[in-house]
Amino acid sequence: MMSRVSSAALLLVALIHLLPLPGVLGGEVLVRLYGIPVDNPDLALLLRHRAVLFGLLGIGMIASVAWPAWRPAAYCAAFVSVISFLVLAALENPAQPAIQRVVIADVIALVLLVIGAWAESQARQPR
Repeated sequence: MMSRVSSAALLLVALIHLLPLPGVLGGEVLVRLYGIPVDNPDLALLLRHRAVLFGLLGIGMIASVAWPAWRPAAYCAAFVSVISFLVLAALENPAQPAIQRVVIADVIALVLLVIGAWAESQARQPR
């Protein structure tokens, strides 16, 4: 049962991390995702690269559902991703509503990660 909770948490957090993936296409997609004008090609490049990295992270989390040995690494990477963004957001206090939605999504992801990591630790304990 606990392994299923862990898998579900990883899949939900993976979906959250895959949301920026369409940003790879650039332009209007980035504007819709982040609610900021992306008229600087350097900024567009950075945001598109961010989309690729989040895609890789999401795919890694999905893969860890199939290969449980990967789960500790998937949880570690996801925790670093989510917590680092939340700390940076707390320091910067972004005002854009689209960025606030990203903060909310990461708070939800953090709760899911805590639940999933706890369930994973319970599933790994010898009975």
